[in-house]
Amino acid sequence: MPALASDTFDLPLAKRQKKASEGKIQARPQKGAKIFAPFRTLGLVSPTPVPFTSVRLGKSTFQLTTSVGHSLQTYDLRRGLNLIFLSFRGLGPSPASLGGGIWVFKRGKRVASLESPGLDGPIERLLVFGSWIIGCWAGGLEVWKTGSYEHYTSLRPRSNPGTSGNQTYTGVMCNMPTYLNKIFVGRVDGAVDIWNLRSGKLLHSLPPPSSGAGPVTAVEPTPALSLMVIAHKSGALSIQNIMSGQLVLSLRAASAQALPVTSIAFRTDGLGAGHDGRKAGVMATASSGSGDITMWDLNDGGRVAGILRGAHQISNGETGMGVNGIQFLDGQPVLVSSGDDNALKTWIFDATPFSPTPRPLHSRGGHSAAVTALDFLPASSDGSESGGKWLLSASKDCSLWGLSLRKDSQNSEISQGSVQRKAKKIGASDQLSALELRAPEVTCMACSLNRDAGMGVATSGPIWSNPKSASADTSNATGWESVVTGHRGDKYARTWFWGKKKAGRWVFATSDNTEVKSVAVSQCGTFAVVGSAGGSVDLFNLQSGLHRQSFPSRLPKSRLAKSRSSQSSNVSPEDARHTKAVTGLMIDNLNRTVISCSLDGKVKFWDLLSGSLIDELDWNPMAAVTGLRYSKTSELVAFSCDDLSIRVIDLETRKLVREFWGCVGQVNDFIFSNDGRWIIAASMDSVLRVWDLPTGHLIDIFRVSSTCISLAMSSTGEFLATAHAGSIGISLWSNRSLFMPISTKNLEEDAIEDAGVPTSSGESGAGLVEAAFVDVSEIDETEGPVLATDQLQQDMVTLSLVPKSRWQALLHLDAIRERNRPKEAPKAPEKAPFFLPSLLGGKDSQSINSSAAAAETAEFNFLTQRADAERSRVSKRPTGGASSSASPITEFLKDGHVSGRFDALVEHLKSLSPAQADLEIRSLDPRVRNAFSELATFVTALTTRLRMKRDFELVNAWMAVFLKIHADTVSLCPHRQEAEYRLLREALASWSSEQQQEAQRLAGLVGYCRGVAGFLRSAR
Repeated sequence: MPALASDTFDLPLAKRQKKASEGKIQARPQKGAKIFAPFRTLGLVSPTPVPFTSVRLGKSTFQLTTSVGHSLQTYDLRRGLNLIFLSFRGLGPSPASLGGGIWVFKRGKRVASLESPGLDGPIERLLVFGSWIIGCWAGGLEVWKTGSYEHYTSLRPRSNPGTSGNQTYTGVMCNMPTYLNKIFVGRVDGAVDIWNLRSGKLLHSLPPPSSGAGPVTAVEPTPALSLMVIAHKSGALSIQNIMSGQLVLSLRAASAQALPVTSIAFRTDGLGAGHDGRKAGVMATASSGSGDITMWDLNDGGRVAGILRGAHQISNGETGMGVNGIQFLDGQPVLVSSGDDNALKTWIFDATPFSPTPRPLHSRGGHSAAVTALDFLPASSDGSESGGKWLLSASKDCSLWGLSLRKDSQNSEISQGSVQRKAKKIGASDQLSALELRAPEVTCMACSLNRDAGMGVATSGPIWSNPKSASADTSNATGWESVVTGHRGDKYARTWFWGKKKAGRWVFATSDNTEVKSVAVSQCGTFAVVGSAGGSVDLFNLQSGLHRQSFPSRLPKSRLAKSRSSQSSNVSPEDARHTKAVTGLMIDNLNRTVISCSLDGKVKFWDLLSGSLIDELDWNPMAAVTGLRYSKTSELVAFSCDDLSIRVIDLETRKLVREFWGCVGQVNDFIFSNDGRWIIAASMDSVLRVWDLPTGHLIDIFRVSSTCISLAMSSTGEFLATAHAGSIGISLWSNRSLFMPISTKNLEEDAIEDAGVPTSSGESGAGLVEAAFVDVSEIDETEGPVLATDQLQQDMVTLSLVPKSRWQALLHLDAIRERNRPKEAPKAPEKAPFFLPSLLGGKDSQSINSSAAAAETAEFNFLTQRADAERSRVSKRPTGGASSSASPITEFLKDGHVSGRFDALVEHLKSLSPAQADLEIRSLDPRVRNAFSELATFVTALTTRLRMKRDFELVNAWMAVFLKIHADTVSLCPHRQEAEYRLLREALASWSSEQQQEAQRLAGLVGYCRGVAGFLRSAR
């Protein structure tokens, strides 16, 4: 096992654990991850080749639905493409187990499923018109009825001798207005079949325009009656009359260089054509292999009126990309397009003067290639509302996105300037040339929002140009760049404005002109550190963009010889630098120390001001350091090594405090939890491991379906974000430890559980609200020593084991109730209509009337009881002598008043939910009977528990609720001399004295410990 060169005996001893006396606890079976639950997937809009569909809602808006795998997402056009519905399959077998399936959704919910006979291939296209639902597959058509969802018939075409197997149809079809029960289907041989759905007969086949036209790739009816546009794989595009079968207009002939048209749409508002745009006859076409949309003017023989260049991204060499669907909204000058680049866009024709090409209206998108790096933005200040809300993600498509965890419509790509405009200026011929103008793929990133310029940034100018005339006064007043990124194969680190979502002014070049391998930003947001593949480490000022320091510092040639002669025993500047790629960097909270690690196996501690080497840890040749993570809350630094270990260093003492082993394969990424208590690591074996730093135990281990390549955890600890190999979506996991206790028992490596990756709809995932109300009956423990939960010593303050969410919810119960208050009172169910048949059979009318009256009476009594119960939850319940039986808390208070022990009362309150505990405290009787007062005895019980130094946070929460509820009675205690006020005044005085005494004792202990720790750390 690797260790420090001179401090092998300073490793911390294993923590002694006390075994529980109750014996072994039976372990219950565990499924999936213990700490993290699948929540949902971010960044998916239209990642599949399935085209979108639109539905008109009256005259007000349109709803657009896209496919994201096993889920559907519906957007509202009037709200700016806001996401309004997430649909998933619901219960039932998956499509993988069935070989396919067809489901019917209404307002985001599944309402029916269509039964289909056994098919030799999947349904490639669905079409709904009239009373028919038609599904097209390679071997024929399947027809269902829209009213009953029953399978009507199967239509099989004649065999095609020119093709092998049963491939007859290409999967494209359409219907023609006014042609009742007729469907037009494209064939592989270039013909178009016309079927009558009601009779199930093949009426006619339109022959291809030429023998080499190829398969049909798109068909679409024109606004003119009986005319249809047919596109073929050879690139041919023509308009035919389906009544006569004659060719009306040939728009494009077959060509080997032309891409086949796969999507066609017609503008139906009667405008857009002609030299002034006042004529009808606009057609739009798109190809799946191109990102352009072509606008046609069909007047006077047809011509290309304009081309919308770069509407969607095209292939970057990995997978085929392009436009997969276009559609004009009915009666509107709006064009909707979706592409394989995971984007949904709307375009509007409103340019003045007239332009045949539209301008962008709305856009929703995400990454078009696999995600490679993740990082949660830190909060701009402590307690900021935006903490844990924003996630930075980078991918192989050379883009950097800011994703919102609260509202998908706030997702946006950080701009890299007018790339398309630059491409036109230099004469780029295609979109791939335009993509080369973007910054290379992001490999590392760092951020600090303490000096972010925000939305009101006043700095302007060309991006990444290092302007010489930058005003320091202006940037000092408004802020400056807050994000720094390193890029693959690039020697420049680039800066970004987060507030304006745009590229910044500065590029920081490495001093040895080699590729940037790691970056870091100081906590104050003023300095950025850049590490290179050649081993150089440089410090830059983000405000001015100037180089401030090198590590080691670069000396002039005149001083270099003197330093060599004077440093005969010390390390020379040449020997102090790293000899291989710098894989990790960080700056401490006080801007005093810079830590760097490298593939040469060394961890170096630098002085930020002087650039001199302070200390060094050498793990060479046992291990090369591949990554670094820093926890600012615990002042710990973790390093991943190529020997499959993770080592943790204390920043102050520079000692090795923990080593974690168990990863199989390379450690792809690892992070600290938000509170610095856990280390979460992802390795090449597709397994995520969670270690607990205080105990050194492996507390969770689970396997995901695809390899995790990047991790990030929100600053609030609510979410864990993971990016997986080949996936353009980002998986979110909710943290169960916020709502329930998590065992820190050590798990064996063979206890790996398979966990499902989150879906975009959150199906089978656990929400945050649901997790808060999970009742844990027992803690999942394995065999072995169990940590004792009892108080170790009488003078030690001990907290309770009640989940934090319970006593925090108790403190804010009024706000929770106000938020969850129903908008209207519950209504009684309406009576059944008179014409419905009775279920009472042959009984006479008198019995029927009596039964109905009895039912109404019972219903009225039930509603009355429920209303009384609701009123009693928010009002005090008087407990007088008229009550037949006292409540449990009254009995526990009486027993404690006599015996002086209140353990039973405390355990009873612990078992109650926040609402029940609030109700019990409200129900305390202020009256005195036989020298016994419930209010005074309750305060005495809390004082006794405080004196015992047990359940510290719970006792203070109960007292806070007590004082808030009974504030009117407490305020009268100093002015009234009655028995109930006198007893309560004495109890409160005792509580105040005990609390002040305990606060002074704790303050003294904390001050003593801080002084001793400071003395030990300062001693060298």
